[in-house]
Amino acid sequence: MTASSAETKRFARKMRQKDNAAEAILWEELRDRRLQRYKFVREHPVGIYFADFACRRKKLIVETDGSQHVNSEHDIKRDQWLNEHGWSVLRFSNMLVLKEKDMVLKTIVEVLERRLWKKTQSSEWRFWPAKVHKS
Repeated sequence: MTASSAETKRFARKMRQKDNAAEAILWEELRDRRLQRYKFVREHPVGIYFADFACRRKKLIVETDGSQHVNSEHDIKRDQWLNEHGWSVLRFSNMLVLKEKDMVLKTIVEVLERRLWKKTQSSEWRFWPAKVHKS
């Protein structure tokens, strides 16, 4: 293990200990293949970023965001980078996770099963699919 990968693992471990209520609720539903048998991991490193939750097999990142993330230029650039590198990004507001957990889980399944594949945006959630590179 290189020094940088050891540092990355330590940082991810530290981040997993700091989840908020929305992250904790969502993790209870995603862990141990509880959502339609899809495997999710927490605080997964992707390039220089860490995903709140990631389904590596489907290359889907799920983020829960507080109000400070609304129209965040940093998050937009981050999501564009992730899209360029083959990852789809699904973001939910913390409040939506807390109030409408079942709808959030249904939306995640729709993306995983490719029933939702187009860029979608609302005031409380958004989906940016990965960019498909044609040869």
